Amino acid sequence: MSRRNKSGHINKQIHTFSEKDFLPTTREEMDAKGWDYCDVILVSGDAYIDSPFIGVAMVGRMLERLGYKVGMIGQPNIDNAEDISRLGEPRLYWGVSGGSVDSMVSNYTATKKFRNSDDYTPGGKNNKRPDRALSVYCNLIRRHFKDTAPIVLGGIEASLRRVSHYDYWSNKLKKPILFDSKADILIYGMGEIALEELTKALACGNDYTDIRGICYIAKEPKPQYHQLPSHDACLQDKEKYIDLFDLFYDNNDPIAAKGLCQPVDNRYLIQNPPCDYLNEDEMDANSNLPFTRELHPYYAKDGKVKCLETIKFSIMTHHGCWGECNFCAIGVHQGRTIRTRSEENILQEAKDFNKYKDYKGIISDVGGPTANMYGYECNKKLKLGTCDYQRCVDADHLCKSMKVNHSRNINLLRQVREVEGVRHAFVASGVRYDLINADKKHGYSYLKEMVKHHISGQMKVAPEHTQQHVLELMGKPGKQELVDFKNLYDQLNKEEGKNQFLTYYLIAAHPGCTEKDMHELKRFTTDELKMNPEQAQVFTPTPGTYSAVMYYTEMDPKTRKKIFVEKDPIKKERQKNIVVAKDNFSSGFAS
Repeated sequence: MSRRNKSGHINKQIHTFSEKDFLPTTREEMDAKGWDYCDVILVSGDAYIDSPFIGVAMVGRMLERLGYKVGMIGQPNIDNAEDISRLGEPRLYWGVSGGSVDSMVSNYTATKKFRNSDDYTPGGKNNKRPDRALSVYCNLIRRHFKDTAPIVLGGIEASLRRVSHYDYWSNKLKKPILFDSKADILIYGMGEIALEELTKALACGNDYTDIRGICYIAKEPKPQYHQLPSHDACLQDKEKYIDLFDLFYDNNDPIAAKGLCQPVDNRYLIQNPPCDYLNEDEMDANSNLPFTRELHPYYAKDGKVKCLETIKFSIMTHHGCWGECNFCAIGVHQGRTIRTRSEENILQEAKDFNKYKDYKGIISDVGGPTANMYGYECNKKLKLGTCDYQRCVDADHLCKSMKVNHSRNINLLRQVREVEGVRHAFVASGVRYDLINADKKHGYSYLKEMVKHHISGQMKVAPEHTQQHVLELMGKPGKQELVDFKNLYDQLNKEEGKNQFLTYYLIAAHPGCTEKDMHELKRFTTDELKMNPEQAQVFTPTPGTYSAVMYYTEMDPKTRKKIFVEKDPIKKERQKNIVVAKDNFSSGFAS
């Protein structure tokens, strides 16, 4: 139970934050620190939100811990030099990120309509993040700083576009982002160790071209690396692009991966093997960095950022996901191996929330890319790396080497509830219901724990579809897994005297999906799930995913056989509308 004083209130030591608690974003803040220059200046498509959930803020705090002087410029005005030049020129390099979301995904819907809102922009209006932010920011820097320090790309937009990739918004196969942006170096994936090693190399004037976890452009190939099909070959032959993506996808693991080399025009994209993952102590150390969890005052004057409503009092328990949904880029960016934080470190973070005056005892989320992957991994993978011939989980099986075990997660959630000041600790991250079904020893107890304590009225699950051939192309489990899970969920709600619902993420117009398939999905939700979906999303072909490869090539990457791909925007919307069409229910089932 929470410890309270005699008046019933929790004893708190409230901390208030000012500009001095952030990385500097103005010359005045640099002067206050006694800095004449910054070693590194980070430029982002987001406003400066100092949170462990914001990649560029994590980078800044990591470099600060290593002793470097780091400045931050969020959402610079691209029409003049005022913003990009306000910190001067960095001594070592510019670090450029498109932000927490790929700028094209952030700016446009799946049917290419411009989004009016942006959760990472003060005031919420989408008027600060340029299309193709990486290239725009690099051009902005080079326009106002001639012969400047190196430009280093990082973040999700850079990571997913590091080799030739299909760009849905231009409907073209585009060159690796280093060529289009004219940056010098790219750090891919989470890249924590690559960041440290690259910064040290640049500070010492040492050669950086052998550092793991980076990409760069070379005049000569690296014959010891996997040779990817050239960009021109991919343009001429879509099967060559599938060949490229297969090699790209299979070489993302620090243990098993080799480097990649791709000819582009008369030069070469060099991708060194991935850098090592952080161990538990290193994960804990990064979580202990002095984040304010606030929007910097320089940006706060323009309004609030919506993302803070969910991330401010949330806890990331781990990195990585081995679910391998074909439409999701997490496996390519974060990796397919789970890296966890210790229970002690997580509990301390929950306790530290009491320092904030606006903390009401509600933890918005205790989770990760997939919440119920915390605390276990495949021992074979940890020793040998990810398999390139089979997946941990697929549409019809869970690998026997993956021993699903929710026991550590259960214990963690129980301990979080006991932390002083915690009234509710919700799990808002997605869970894999097939893993709950597969855990015959602890799956029931985990779901019971969730139903009883960690759901805020409704639990979100992501079946995405119900037709087997579509599920196989998506890399999702079969529909019987969903039925079995729903039955258990309903049973536990009844046992606990609760009336909590399931909400379902559904995708329309994924490669292989027809209008007939959407009618079958609608029938299943009505007859089997006893609900009427209120929303579904139209599939977006995101760079770095097999589903985008399917969309571009109109082939199944495994069999190379032709598949149906809906490309008409009107017909895509029609697929979505089929499943969300209102039906009358006399039984009173909630949607």
